[in-house]
Amino acid sequence: MSWTRPGDLKAQLARLWERGELLRPLAGGETRFPLRLALKGPSSTELAERFEAVRGWIGELAAMPRICVEWREVRHRVQGAQRLPQSVWIDSLEDAIALIGRGADTARFARLLELTGTRQPALLEWLGRHPLQALGLADDWPRLLQVVAWMEAHPRPGIYLRQVDIAGIHSKFIEAHRGVLAELFDLVLPDGNIDAGRTGIQQFAARYGFLDKPARIRLRVLDERIGLLPGPALPDVTLDADSFARLEVPVRRLFITENETNFLAFPPVAGAIVVFGAGYGWDALARAAWLGRCPIHYWGDIDTHGFAILDQLRRRFDQVGSFLMDRSTLMAHEALWGEEPEQVVHDLPNLTAAESSLYDALRDNRIRANLRLEQEMVGYGFVRAALADLMG
Repeated sequence: MSWTRPGDLKAQLARLWERGELLRPLAGGETRFPLRLALKGPSSTELAERFEAVRGWIGELAAMPRICVEWREVRHRVQGAQRLPQSVWIDSLEDAIALIGRGADTARFARLLELTGTRQPALLEWLGRHPLQALGLADDWPRLLQVVAWMEAHPRPGIYLRQVDIAGIHSKFIEAHRGVLAELFDLVLPDGNIDAGRTGIQQFAARYGFLDKPARIRLRVLDERIGLLPGPALPDVTLDADSFARLEVPVRRLFITENETNFLAFPPVAGAIVVFGAGYGWDALARAAWLGRCPIHYWGDIDTHGFAILDQLRRRFDQVGSFLMDRSTLMAHEALWGEEPEQVVHDLPNLTAAESSLYDALRDNRIRANLRLEQEMVGYGFVRAALADLMG
């Protein structure tokens, strides 16, 4: 039988709870009560053929506490006039909460509302939108409010999270709750204290004016005459982005490769350095104005993601050329082809005609499905020959 039973009515309320709809009225949201629940009863055929079962169903609903039943009268050919439930509803939030056993959680949420209303009334809006998330954070909520209050008093503080000094709160707590703190900060801080262009949990520090771990650039010198540092002739050096931007050395050419082995084994090149790439995102390199004065060669995998990275890099530096990312390199290494798990399929407007042609062949699977040639598969002799051609 598909008739609505007491357990089904409770399940309807449980779904409303799980969506937060039963708690929102406590935070000022629109009330849903009295609340009508969906009710499916017996058909006329079932009423005639299964009368005893119908009587039992009626008894279950009539005995269910905290619900109101609207009745309708029907006539049975044998039993005569009978009353059947026509609709059911619940008068109050208190009755709904009692039926699904959520009284303790509701009381806890009410205490969160009281505390927030006293300390940070602007955050009541957030509680109304995310009541179940708030319940999950109930033990941490007082400390979260402390962090919000500190942030209001110290907008764009210009210090590391580790330096935030709040009694009983360590920086790991703040780091672990960056997602929710970002939502709370956005509600209480003036627009001028938020860098709206910085989004996502990884840019939390920059968005709210904290110091962040500096971006680092790893490079190898490919010509001992450059003399970057005393010591090894061809050093492997890691610099913060600001120091890299201020380099004053006679670099005439820059190579970028995404593979560490290729980075370490890159052959010597006159007047050049090689950078161990960072994939998508080139903000750190873009700070170096001197890069605009020298050719840049990007060596990535021959696959759709490799060309997407090249496209993004060329948005920063229009003089970027690809290195060993052409059809002849691909076809010369057919025995070493691999598979790209997920392909990029959107257009890449910053590729050259030849690069676009190969990219289209890859994303459209014209050569082979999900084709990839990883850069470390390219033979070392092939690399040296390509460099010789490049340098003329």
